[in-house]
Amino acid sequence: MSKSPSLRLDRLLANLGYGSRREIGLLAKAGLVVLDGAPLRDASQRIAATPDLSERMVVDGDPLDPPPGLALMMNKPLGVTCSHKEAGPLVYGLLPERWRRRDPALSTIGRLDKETSGLLLLTDDGPFLHKVISPKSKVAKRYRVALDRPLKGDEVMVLGSGSMLLEGEDKPLLPVEMEVEDETHVVVTLHEGRYHQVRRMFAALGNHVTALHRDRIGGLTLPADLEAGAYRILTKGDVAALFGEAPAA
Repeated sequence: MSKSPSLRLDRLLANLGYGSRREIGLLAKAGLVVLDGAPLRDASQRIAATPDLSERMVVDGDPLDPPPGLALMMNKPLGVTCSHKEAGPLVYGLLPERWRRRDPALSTIGRLDKETSGLLLLTDDGPFLHKVISPKSKVAKRYRVALDRPLKGDEVMVLGSGSMLLEGEDKPLLPVEMEVEDETHVVVTLHEGRYHQVRRMFAALGNHVTALHRDRIGGLTLPADLEAGAYRILTKGDVAALFGEAPAA
């Protein structure tokens, strides 16, 4: 994750959505911003936005929201869109209102379409986002797929061949790993992320995806107890699992 910056208190809290810099100044003067048990009355004081700042700072009686460098996992429900601008329910509407005013803004790492559910990552950390999506990181994604028609029997071979072409493209798909659960339910693991790839590749096989759920990114699996629409902050262990790395000591 990115190195923690040092910011003026008023800018730090304004960037976290707590209000204007003037409003932050008034909070500080009233003794409502407390760090390590001591009130911070000077809003111009510089503060290091370290990962543990939420454990050390209290604003108006509540722990500080997570500072920049935030990364979340969400169990995206059906019917919401991974966008800041599209009409209708958005994944950002599932987050606390103040988090939607953060600067830098939270963004999804890749997208799941409106009719796809499951594991979604969000962050305000640009380098972390780019590391996840970089082909060099080799972060695979696993999906559980329900199909409209029974399998014909050659899908595992065709998808694993590395020779399938999607409509309108001239570069073959990388080999796709596929496990068959029954004649209309499969699990596929992708090693690239093309637009609507799972739906398009089964359409090319003469089938139709009726339900799509992502349950793993890299080595990070969607927790069974994370309900649809819920989210939690990624731990160091989660990040290590994501990239297949050993957890930091």
